Amino acid sequence: MSATEQLPTWNLDDLYSSPEDIKLESDLISALSESTAFQKRFEGKLSEISGAEMAVAITGYENILDKLYKVMSYAQLLLAGDVGNAEVGRFYQTLQERVTNITSITLFFTLEINQIDEGRLSEQLVDKALQVYKPWIDETRALRPHQLSDELEKLLHEKSVTGRAAWSRLFDETMADMRFDVAGEERTMSDTLNQMTDPDGAAREVAARALSKGLQDQGRALSLITNTLVKDKEIEDGWRNFESPMASRNVANQVEDEVVDALVAAVRDSYGDLSHRYYAMKANWFGQEKLNWWDRNAPLPDADDQVFTWDQAKDTVLSAYSGFAPKMAQIAGRFFDERWIDAPPRPGKNSGAFAHPTVSSAHPYVLLNFHGKTRDVMTLAHELGHGVHQVLAAPQGTLMANTPLTLAETASVFGEMLTFQSLLSNEPDPKRKRIMLAGKVEDMMNTVVRQIAFHEFERRVHAERPKGELSSGRLAEIWIETQRESLGDVIHFDDAYKPLWGYIPHFIHSPFYVYAYAFGDCLVNSLYSVFKDGHPGFEDKYFKMLKSGGTKRHKQLLAPFGLDATNPAFWKRGLSVISGFIDELEAVSE
Repeated sequence: MSATEQLPTWNLDDLYSSPEDIKLESDLISALSESTAFQKRFEGKLSEISGAEMAVAITGYENILDKLYKVMSYAQLLLAGDVGNAEVGRFYQTLQERVTNITSITLFFTLEINQIDEGRLSEQLVDKALQVYKPWIDETRALRPHQLSDELEKLLHEKSVTGRAAWSRLFDETMADMRFDVAGEERTMSDTLNQMTDPDGAAREVAARALSKGLQDQGRALSLITNTLVKDKEIEDGWRNFESPMASRNVANQVEDEVVDALVAAVRDSYGDLSHRYYAMKANWFGQEKLNWWDRNAPLPDADDQVFTWDQAKDTVLSAYSGFAPKMAQIAGRFFDERWIDAPPRPGKNSGAFAHPTVSSAHPYVLLNFHGKTRDVMTLAHELGHGVHQVLAAPQGTLMANTPLTLAETASVFGEMLTFQSLLSNEPDPKRKRIMLAGKVEDMMNTVVRQIAFHEFERRVHAERPKGELSSGRLAEIWIETQRESLGDVIHFDDAYKPLWGYIPHFIHSPFYVYAYAFGDCLVNSLYSVFKDGHPGFEDKYFKMLKSGGTKRHKQLLAPFGLDATNPAFWKRGLSVISGFIDELEAVSE
């Protein structure tokens, strides 16, 4: 049996045993019945009922959503594990349509909450039971200025399954079905990307050119998907009176525009001190004036080809987590013990990695494509960080457990940092330490610099789209411009690099998601420096932060640590951690 075959696959039985599970159909029927009764009881009456009755209404609404989100979580996980399976795709689409029809019945609820007068809502919020839901009410009412008429909102909601969701599904199925001719061998996206970190430069180039050729062949379809979704967003943003394409994301993330602008400006101003400086040093290690783009993530010339078994990866992450807090390792251990992880790369599987929170009444699941490399260990640490966060926040309930994207990366990046520092401190070989340090810097480049470059690509595409459809050639030009700006002249980009904008899923699924990675990394860098400085009560404060889920904004969560994301010095502090690592590398390379 191969190593891949020995990797764990997840057990979805805690949701449903199969698509034919009678409990799944029962939950759908129950949700439909409850939604109909809910509508009859509360529609048109929210401003009249007492605070206690409003609390009862929100609890009922949450229970309905818990059932429906559980159904859709199962369908999403099933699809992620086998995107290329047409029958699974049909099952997913059918459920999505049924769930959309049911949620159309309760759509009035949030719309009507937003129509309640401030004075009347204040009177209702005197009730203690309703006060529990105040963070969710505040988040819902943040969209008041952008809410359309009830009829338009219902139309957009019902058409979503044939609009953005359908185009996103087409993108996922296109990616899953793609095969790349790597030296005469047909490879999946995951395997092709994995070969791009091979120690052999020739092997990296072959994989890179195969990836480029495959994406170029799909360029017309990927351009159509991108243009359609960007135009779709432009139309809806216009109707909702959002001032910029990014504004709706910032509202959803509960973060001020100026805070995001400050982050983006700080990272872009640091390109020279971070990525340009590091990749110039890496080119020198390779004995080259410039690095070919497929060598950007290449192992260092003197790196040994260390491969982790699954058990070694597991022990590495759990040991690092335990070193910080045994409770953290105990929660993460459940993902292994109770089969909440799907790790093997396989044809048709989603090629990325994620932690899906599902619903508060169940538990998260983690998807990976594990090849045994150090980066895969870091990915495991990252996704388990998400998982621990999701477990701790679950008691907040389905409506308030999920954090804004800006804070969703906190536990994941912190988990990575713990794992990295543990590996580094336990490594006696100075050469290996240098290699590990370089690997960490590259991960940070990919999390901070590269994601802000992605953000700039999105910003320019969305800004230009109102003038007309962008050709695949124009998309490639914007892609190259933003990549050169972020990575510097030391990286050599040839024409083969141009189609690579096409495989970034966040552009499709979650416009302007990407800055959240940089936000999270810089936040954690600042947080970790506070931890290393011996901040009193750090562990307890950290767990309280994770348990808060989506009930607090970034300012409230960071205040106990003496941190403030609205202060420009906050971002400089986070970026200085990366710069400090590069300083260390320069010192040992002289």
